[in-house]
Amino acid sequence: MRVAVFSTKTYDRDFFRAANAAFGHELVFFEARLNSQTATLAKGFPAVCVFVNDDLDARVLLMLERGGTRLVALRCAGFNNVDLQTAAQLELTVARVPAYSPQAVAEHTLALILAAARRLHKAYNRVREGNFSLDGLLGMDIAGKIAGVIGTGRIGRLVAKRLLAFECRVLAFDLAADEELAASGVEYLTTDEIFRRSDIITLHCPLAPATRHLINEESLAGMKRGVMLVNTSRGALVDTRAVTRALKSGKIGALALDVYEEEADLFFEDLSNQVIQDDVFMRMLTFPNVVITGHQAFFTHQAMEHISRQTLENITQFERGETPVGSIKWEDVRATGAA
Repeated sequence: MRVAVFSTKTYDRDFFRAANAAFGHELVFFEARLNSQTATLAKGFPAVCVFVNDDLDARVLLMLERGGTRLVALRCAGFNNVDLQTAAQLELTVARVPAYSPQAVAEHTLALILAAARRLHKAYNRVREGNFSLDGLLGMDIAGKIAGVIGTGRIGRLVAKRLLAFECRVLAFDLAADEELAASGVEYLTTDEIFRRSDIITLHCPLAPATRHLINEESLAGMKRGVMLVNTSRGALVDTRAVTRALKSGKIGALALDVYEEEADLFFEDLSNQVIQDDVFMRMLTFPNVVITGHQAFFTHQAMEHISRQTLENITQFERGETPVGSIKWEDVRATGAA
C-alpha cells in the first residue's frame, strides 16, 4: 500500500525502512507536518501515517477523503489531534499504537522527578563550566514523600510501582482502580484530595475535554506550597500561564515537563539559531527549578522499533480488509466520556 508519512525526521525514516522490509509497503516520507496547507501532498495515497503534532481536524480529514485516503495510521498512542467524529462520518479508519513502550515513558518520568529533586540540570551545567559549588543545589529525598499519580493506565501504573520502590507513599486517581496497585499499597482518592496531600504530582491521563487544563488556578490553589509537578502525558493538561504564576509565587517548588500545550511550533525542531517567539515558554526556562525535555519520553530504540512494526502491521491489516489491532472507533471513545 502507498503511504504518505508526515512529520518525519531521519530517525523515523531509518526505523520505518528497517521495519518495512518485512511488510513491503510503498512509504513516501514528508518532513512537513500534516495540516490544511499540506494535505494535498497526500492526494492519491490510500493511507497517511501521522504523529502527535499533525493536525487532523474536520477540514484536513475532508481533504484526505476527497484525495482518496481511507486510512489514518497514527504512530503514537494519543489521538486528541484527530476529529474522530468527522473520521467516522467520512468512513475513514483511524488506527494507533496504543502501547509502544510504557516502560520508556515511565522511566523518563522518574528521570525527570530525580533531576528536579536533585537539581541535576543545574549541576550538569555548572560542572561543565568548572563550577563545583553546591550553593543552590540543595535537593530533597524522594523516599518518604507523598506522590500523586493521576491516571494509572499502562504508563501510570508503572510509574506508581517505581515510586513505591523509592519508598514513596503513593496516591492515585483513575476512573477504575487498578486492583494490583491497590493491593500493593496505592491509595485511590479524588483528584482534589490528591492535589491537597501530595508532595509530587505526576500526570498520566489522556487529553479530553474533561481533563484539558486539569492543572489550573483552582487546582493549584489546593496544592501544598512547594509541590513538584510532572507532566509526560499531554501538554494541554496543564494551563501553562497558571503554572508560570505558581512558579513565581513559590507555590510550585519544581516543575518537570516533557510536553507543552503549544509545543507544535517548537518540539522536534532545531531552533538553536533562531529567536523563539513563544514568550510563555521562554519565561518558564528562566526559572532555576524547571526541567524541560522536548517530547523525548517515548524515544528509545525499543520503542521506535515497536512503533514502526505496529504501525506497519495496522496498515497491512487494513490492506487485507481486516480491522487493524490499533483501530479507534468514535462510538467507543464517545461511550467512555473522553469525547
